[in-house]
Amino acid sequence: MNTMHSQTTKLKLNCLVYIQHLQNIKRSIFAFLLCLPTSLIALILLLLLFYNGFTVFYLHLPFPSNPQPEPANFSYENLAKNPLKKLPASVMYAVKEDTPQVILKTLLPLLQNPAITMTPINHSVVFKPKKTHGYKAVKRMLRSADNLKRFSTGVREFFGKHGCKVRFFMTWISSLKSFGDREVFSVESLFRSHPDACLVIVSNSMDSESGSLVLKPFLDKGFKLIAVKPDFDYLFKDTHAEKWFKGLKKGNVSPGEVSLGQNMSNLVRLALLYKFGGIYMDTDVIVLKRFTKLKNVIGAQTIDLETRNWSRLNNAVLIFDKKHPLLYKFIEEFALTFDGNKWGHNGPYLVSRVVSRVSGRPGFNFTVLPPSAFYPVSWSRIRSLFRGPRDKVHSTWLHKKLEQIKSESFAVHLWNKQSREIKVESGSIINYIMLDCCVFCNSSSSSL
Repeated sequence: MNTMHSQTTKLKLNCLVYIQHLQNIKRSIFAFLLCLPTSLIALILLLLLFYNGFTVFYLHLPFPSNPQPEPANFSYENLAKNPLKKLPASVMYAVKEDTPQVILKTLLPLLQNPAITMTPINHSVVFKPKKTHGYKAVKRMLRSADNLKRFSTGVREFFGKHGCKVRFFMTWISSLKSFGDREVFSVESLFRSHPDACLVIVSNSMDSESGSLVLKPFLDKGFKLIAVKPDFDYLFKDTHAEKWFKGLKKGNVSPGEVSLGQNMSNLVRLALLYKFGGIYMDTDVIVLKRFTKLKNVIGAQTIDLETRNWSRLNNAVLIFDKKHPLLYKFIEEFALTFDGNKWGHNGPYLVSRVVSRVSGRPGFNFTVLPPSAFYPVSWSRIRSLFRGPRDKVHSTWLHKKLEQIKSESFAVHLWNKQSREIKVESGSIINYIMLDCCVFCNSSSSSL
């Protein structure tokens, strides 16, 4: 018992000595700190705060592996041989959203962004945008097209007067000054292949006295075309776009960072075809041959090199009957998933998302054409069509490519954003196409 008591007492004494030793160390540290300059102490405290903040806010997130794309059984070879063959019933597609870079003087690689979900998200009326100067400009643009009831009567009278069986539509959202040689030549190529067609250009700037001067040479040759300001309320009536547009005018829908005019063009082309039926094409598309044998058609922009199935569609050329159910789905998708901050989300990626979901469902009857139909050259290689021959090898390649395009393509999309500043060189593919597709044939080819 005495031994245990002695050991306990000894342990207590050791603890007291250890505590006293720690207190001495503490006093020494404080004494050392008091001897340091004030600036050095502040630096030490700042480092301690930084370390504390880093440990509090640092999160480790595991990087998810890239999902494998769903298999698809779209056959590029079959469509090339029989372009009007309907899509098979059990088709699934992998749709990826990415933003193409503007090509100025060099070819740049395409930067891929992560794949997005194909589930519609209703966030078109989530918040009210700030009343910035840019948004006031948006309001002015929308007001300028209000109460234009003459749009519906004007278009119907135009079609009825001329008995238009082949109906083309274009939209022009920019200034009249911007409607240059390229846009005029697009119209030339349209009428060169379809002299019996009727063309409606939906535009505020083109529907003017100055705009009529641009169109006058075509009218003088007997071609049938008009420019008319849009009536958005009429075009969107009885579709999902009607509610979306009302929210936009009230300020309950954010127009986003991407040009609202561009997104309105994406929607208007769908509404035009849904209301009237016909053919829509961008103003940077050159028509090579007649479209009259095409019915309810959309073109693939790219294909998967391994599976040969389409990986992305495009909306630069659309051919559909009036009130086609796929157009209704396109408009619905626009209204439910509108995002004004993502380039292409409401355009090419939209049609890709919808087609991937409705393929195989009863009631949808349409055809996806291979890239060669409207997009024989990708945006990243469009410069190659503007270059003249550099040597014999290059000259041989140019002639083979030209013959391939003439044989397989209905039109050529020029990818305006990437090729706008590129000059047409003598002996280039575009040079030969312009000679074949012109109506006036008296303008300088290099100005396209």
